[in-house]
Amino acid sequence: MPLHDITADGGAHRPPCSPLVASLLANRYLSIAAGPLAAALICALVDLGPGHAAARNMLGVLAWVFIWWITDAVPLAVASMAPLFLFPVFGVSSADAVAKAYMDDVISLVLGSFILALAIEHYNIHRRLRAQITSLFCGDPVKPALLLLGICGTTMFVSMWIHNTPCTVMMMPVATGILQRLPGDAAAGADAREFRRFSKAVVLGVVYASAIGGMATLTGTGANIILVGMWSTYFPEQEPITFSSWMSFGLPMSLVLFAALWATLCLMFCSDNTGRALSAYLDRTHLRRELSLLGPMAFAEKMVLAVFGGLIVLWMTRSITDDIPGWSVLFHGNVGDGTVTIMMATLLFIIPSGKSDGEKLMDWGKCRRLQWHIVLLLGAGFAIADGFKASGLTDILAGWLGFLRGAPALAVAPVACAFSGLLTEFTSDDATTTLVLPLLAELGRTIGVHPLLLMVPGAVGAQLSYLLPTGSPGNSVGFSTGYVTIKDMVVTGMPIKIVGVAALTVLLPTLGVAVFGMDQKV
Repeated sequence: MPLHDITADGGAHRPPCSPLVASLLANRYLSIAAGPLAAALICALVDLGPGHAAARNMLGVLAWVFIWWITDAVPLAVASMAPLFLFPVFGVSSADAVAKAYMDDVISLVLGSFILALAIEHYNIHRRLRAQITSLFCGDPVKPALLLLGICGTTMFVSMWIHNTPCTVMMMPVATGILQRLPGDAAAGADAREFRRFSKAVVLGVVYASAIGGMATLTGTGANIILVGMWSTYFPEQEPITFSSWMSFGLPMSLVLFAALWATLCLMFCSDNTGRALSAYLDRTHLRRELSLLGPMAFAEKMVLAVFGGLIVLWMTRSITDDIPGWSVLFHGNVGDGTVTIMMATLLFIIPSGKSDGEKLMDWGKCRRLQWHIVLLLGAGFAIADGFKASGLTDILAGWLGFLRGAPALAVAPVACAFSGLLTEFTSDDATTTLVLPLLAELGRTIGVHPLLLMVPGAVGAQLSYLLPTGSPGNSVGFSTGYVTIKDMVVTGMPIKIVGVAALTVLLPTLGVAVFGMDQKV
């Protein structure tokens, strides 16, 4: 007898899933329960020795939060707020102590930069940017390599100053707007293949250039912000990492990766026939006509760009060198990068837009799309770093890592970068950084090397999430366009990832030592 009823078309009726099971799966109750269950098992079964109950509880809380992050059991923002009640309940730290981690100068830096990004998007400055890019770099006839250079280079530059996720969201319409000029599947023969290949190159170029540009500055990605915060938390007596000092190391690293990205895209997706196929649809005269239709820049656009430019200058000059102190000395070192970011963002709510009486460049209604989930995620990362230290878990980890004492730092650093780079493919860059940096900080202490020799590779490796859509929100944005597949991401991202690990191995013991003073004892 058949196990299932046979339908008229030969298919089989499967027994319906239990409504209870279906409800549990659909509403992610199993994932929600997995967090507290993991914490309970760790607290019940793990023994870290006498006097280490807080450290054991911290380990349980860490498992709870990371399971919720990885499985999306609850919204990211909600999971990121979990330490606010878990730390006091489990005896890791007080309510006041954990709450303070969610708002400091670094968080202010991110919050202000998000408001500036919303202003740029609101006034459609990115649309003008798209027209400028295509008309300037298109070539006549079209030069695909030059056009890719313009699209990727612009994306990288924008991502240096705003978080790479909103940058990808802003620049992807720029890329797809160019691709919409192409006939796509309506084309026939060899031209259709060229259009598909070039479309893949443009989308992947925006995704990867956004990640690479974010690596160059502190505002570009949460991983760099988390590194700065954890460095200050674990080593408060050491010289902090400033915007200018990180850029001195991050920008050369980004330029190497950008060169690898451009070369990879050109070699893999551009052929001798690509320019000929594109020339019929990307005419420079028509593109310049489209730019002229946008008209001259309005007063509001100019003011937003002026505020943005002024902020960049203030970031770069707050602290310059030991011999040439920046403007922060006028305030006895009491100001930070977050201070000026919030100050300049506040100007957007004061400067008139010039459109109607009383209307300002920004109002709070335009900030409804502020990415609070990323702000809370960064706060959770800082809270976890504080929890590691307050609970004594860092001391226990140092004991476990004692077997690595004597290992050469130059051998451990690329391994740390590769390990972080592997983990980041399956969870977010920020979550990976939050997980690995406390371990690497203690590893540096244990093996007797400057902790930044391991913490910097951990933070950089977490940003090399180029292989899977799950690696970062930017990857998901690119994948959702439908132009690229997972195979495209793996084949294109792997060489860039390898170049990233190799570049770090060379730059860290040379440029990194000079920039961060890693030759000094901690």
